[in-house]
Amino acid sequence: QVQLVESGGGLVQAGGSLRLSCAASGRIFSGYAMGWFRQAPGKEREFVAAISWSSSITSYADSVKGRFTISRDNAKNTVYLQMNSLKPEDTAVYYCARQSAGRWIPTRLDNYDYWGQGTQVTVSS
Repeated sequence: QVQLVESGGGLVQAGGSLRLSCAASGRIFSGYAMGWFRQAPGKEREFVAAISWSSSITSYADSVKGRFTISRDNAKNTVYLQMNSLKPEDTAVYYCARQSAGRWIPTRLDNYDYWGQGTQVTVSS
């Protein structure tokens, strides 16, 4: 059974930090790129960050560059999103996702086939 489980969300004041984790089960993690996306109320799901299997390639949305860092521990089947200098506009449900087979375009939602259930991040002003 394929499963992605996010954790680490919560309520934080503006300027604070959170670290999200996404644990993968089964055979879904090995050899695949992973991504983080977010969805705020009333808005479409949007790309946040992505990382290749070897961690040699990372990609970030302009809105989070310099503040967020994606990383992964392949031995633990886990991908992380370190979020610093959080802003109220970062408030959203954050989802991790696994790259689908084939060519990887990090920013495209349809390039990912398995998704977690999401974790809520709320940043107060």
